Amino acid sequence: MSKVGGYLRLMRPINCLMMGFAVVVGAALANLSVLGTFWQNLIYGFVTGFALTAASMAINDYHDREIDAVNEPKRPIPSGLIKPKEALIFASALTIIGFISAFLTNIFCFLIAIIAWIIFVTYTTVGKRSGLPGNFLVSTCVAMPFIYGSVATVNTVVPNVSIFVLMVFLSNTGREITKGIVDVEGDRMQNVKTLAVLYGEKKAAITAVLFYLFAVFLSPIPWLLGSVSFWFLPFVAITDFGLVAASFMLLKDFSRENARKIKNTVLLWFLIGLLAFIMGALR
Repeated sequence: MSKVGGYLRLMRPINCLMMGFAVVVGAALANLSVLGTFWQNLIYGFVTGFALTAASMAINDYHDREIDAVNEPKRPIPSGLIKPKEALIFASALTIIGFISAFLTNIFCFLIAIIAWIIFVTYTTVGKRSGLPGNFLVSTCVAMPFIYGSVATVNTVVPNVSIFVLMVFLSNTGREITKGIVDVEGDRMQNVKTLAVLYGEKKAAITAVLFYLFAVFLSPIPWLLGSVSFWFLPFVAITDFGLVAASFMLLKDFSRENARKIKNTVLLWFLIGLLAFIMGALR
């Protein structure tokens, strides 16, 4: 694989696109009618979400290089394709791009970007080994682009966005716990206190499922409150079905291999969930 390919793998483009897209979704949920007016803010917001996510992925792999040498030896840094110093330089450049874009959006979005960055750095340096508290920090970072998008267009966080943010927080926490099952071997060696390490894979799987199902239970609320259109329903139904199916599969088989599959497929249900709220904003 080429050096460019290594950098692309380091930044995880799909995750970056989803986070940039999340900013646009947050704006659409806040007020779909003003998107055309604030199109520049949306472009800046997308770049902010994309760049800071890419930077955070690179920093994460830098700090995880010893754990990944056991769990994921083919990743760019442990495989030797990207040097640790190169990963940090790459992350620094992406961070600068993200902060500049946030500042160009508005001062409140710039502050949100700084807060999100502080939370992630806290997670990477001291929170990752804490287990569940670290999972909460990651989920907060994942949810913040939606807040960013709302603030970028209407300068506040509307109720509809707040509900969605809570759903994202819950479902992503479930995914982080599932990821702990995948990484249990390396995490145990590095004394990372995930639920899977502390209490075993089965209890971790049960806890992850609870978070998935809590998110599913919240999904009808926007429709019941009348804050989304009919077109929200078919897409959120697919998302709910996917999360319930993933929960059943994880409870049935909480092995590392199956947990890895579920961790990856949950990203698909996240994407369809994003589409559900976008379609729901159409009247």
